[in-house]
Amino acid sequence: MVLSTVLLTLTACGSNNTTTTTASVKPAESVKPAESAKPADSAKPEGTKLAGDFEIQYFVGGYGDAWWKQAIADFQKQNPDLKIKESAGAKINDQMKPRWLQGNPPDFVYIDGAGSNTRQMVTDDQLMDITDWLKDAKNADGKKILDLLIAQPEEYKPGKAFAIPLVFGSWGTFYDKALFKSKGWQAPADFESFMALGEKIKADGQMSDYIHTGVYPYYINGGLLDPTIIAMNNYDTSIFKKINGLEKGVWKSEPVMKSLAKIVEMRDKGLIDKGSPALNHTDSQSQWLQHKAAFIPTGIWVESEMAKDIPAGFEFGFLPSIGQDKGGKFVANPYTSTVAIAKKAKNPDAAKAFMQFIFTEKQSKAWAELSKAPSNIKADLEGTNAPALTKEAAKFYNSPNTVVAPEIVIPEELVTARNNATIALTKGEITPQQWADRMEEATDKIRSKEKK
Repeated sequence: MVLSTVLLTLTACGSNNTTTTTASVKPAESVKPAESAKPADSAKPEGTKLAGDFEIQYFVGGYGDAWWKQAIADFQKQNPDLKIKESAGAKINDQMKPRWLQGNPPDFVYIDGAGSNTRQMVTDDQLMDITDWLKDAKNADGKKILDLLIAQPEEYKPGKAFAIPLVFGSWGTFYDKALFKSKGWQAPADFESFMALGEKIKADGQMSDYIHTGVYPYYINGGLLDPTIIAMNNYDTSIFKKINGLEKGVWKSEPVMKSLAKIVEMRDKGLIDKGSPALNHTDSQSQWLQHKAAFIPTGIWVESEMAKDIPAGFEFGFLPSIGQDKGGKFVANPYTSTVAIAKKAKNPDAAKAFMQFIFTEKQSKAWAELSKAPSNIKADLEGTNAPALTKEAAKFYNSPNTVVAPEIVIPEELVTARNNATIALTKGEITPQQWADRMEEATDKIRSKEKK
């Protein structure tokens, strides 16, 4: 079974108790459209009249379903001859699994939440190869879809596209802007300034510098280690493809070893909270919100997840990365959720048209407002009702001073090995070399299994 660190995170943080609904959508059921999301011109494939049944499957989790209901209702208005059916809910992935296995899938699917995995669906030959179509596909506004994407489609097979990232969030390091203003602290732009500020915070004696979720080590991997690896590789993102490809020796490569050395430097200078290894994600985030630590590695969802615990006056600050050398670029390490068309879709024309409809700047703004998170479509969110943190993150994603990395997608047992090794490193139980030895050994075992 293949899992990404992203899937683990969304499983922990993305789901809610929304009940599953399977119903035809009528325009009257739509959420009132936001001003920023007025319906665009219909996106029918040229010369095609959309009609017949069209089924959309989507997971309802931390992002809610308001955007989906609005987008689907608007698409229905433009295509009155379609009979659109929603299959949605918090448990929809498990509930729809028998249909996928039986070869009777919905036409269009949003792949997110527990029980879903894009790579596995590609491996199981369940998704349509959209490579040729996507090369020149234009959205409802006549703009090339690929040109609007922050993160490009992952190649689960060389040179092939089966899914498009719809949601773009990223790991990063977070802080309280209001606290920093009151203390006269400047948000760091690189590792050197981060360490210098860390010494000030340590001397201040009121809080620790950096707290992380030891129970879930993929937070520090995603928020600190991974973006630093890209920076230390001179911003060449191909090293992540080597990691995903289980290439021998990659864990002992110079960029990885330099990145591990920076974690050790933080640890040895007492800038990592000693209590971190015993904390889970919500406990560490609560302590950070209470100013028991100045920085925390987590994801963009943190504002929504901790909404009930945010103190008055707290202002979320976001840095995509802190491990880059002085003068270097930021690195956004993403987690994405994709959309795809079933290989056995009964109405592929409608599915393609819906894809063209949702990959627009207007829908990007609507997603940010209704889901309170960034989409994968480049758009200026100023002037929208999107949360301040989402707006700030979007500025980084759209900046030429930010490099967007591909996702690390590795087998589950390798995720576990990496998590355990990173915790041991932050606790001072192993050296970077021993960290790399563990990872190479775990990767060798997986390669051996795959050969069999």
